[in-house]
Amino acid sequence: MSALANVQATPTPTAAGAAVTLRGIAKSFGDKRVLSGLDLHVPAGQFLSIVGRSGCGKSTLLRLIAGLDAADRGSLAFDGGAAATPSSVARVMFQEPRLLPWASVLSNVEVGLGALRSAPDARARALEALDAVGLADRAEEWPSTLSGGQKQRVALARALVSRPRLLALDEPLGALDALTRIEMQALLESVWRREGFTVVLVTHDVSEALALGDRIILLERGVVSLDRPIDLPRPRFRGEAEFGALEQSILARLLRRM
Repeated sequence: MSALANVQATPTPTAAGAAVTLRGIAKSFGDKRVLSGLDLHVPAGQFLSIVGRSGCGKSTLLRLIAGLDAADRGSLAFDGGAAATPSSVARVMFQEPRLLPWASVLSNVEVGLGALRSAPDARARALEALDAVGLADRAEEWPSTLSGGQKQRVALARALVSRPRLLALDEPLGALDALTRIEMQALLESVWRREGFTVVLVTHDVSEALALGDRIILLERGVVSLDRPIDLPRPRFRGEAEFGALEQSILARLLRRM
């Protein structure tokens, strides 16, 4: 069994997650204002789901948190202003697995170690991460031999291998079939509960947002227009009345301007 699997199943007050605080964040692309004075605090270890209509700024916000882009105005700080940078704290998982076709599954995971790839324990850490997503037995295979869901598992292992304190997820399951998507949701939840890192998930799927998140926010016109906790017990079942009622209330907010 991997060392990852031996970690406590529920995040603790001393969990490895990073808190992130954004104040007055503004971002434009040309004449189009995408984020407008946005304020947001994500406590350490929280699983935050972000929903909103296309073009509302969800992915832009995620890229700012992950350090892939810079705000025009405002501030972003981790752990209350500690000298941490996005690159030292966060890792990103995209909708496409973005695997290197000429490298083995194991080598693709090792890419996530960055400068630590030459460390003596790099291979062991990559194998540990693959074990955590159930693919240790496919380590020496080529990405072309894997299914879509398996490729996303490799992408998740690559994001986890450096033991990030914040995982930024940009529609990572959007291209998967329904059953594989549910399986991957369960895997993400399981790994998050074991490791205790912070998660920021961008998704168009309200059901997915509610199934995974501790909290859901709705972006509209570049600001947070709805912010509410998800107080449903885990594991969550979509057929339950409370889950359905919450999903309908969020969808009603999303669709009210149509």
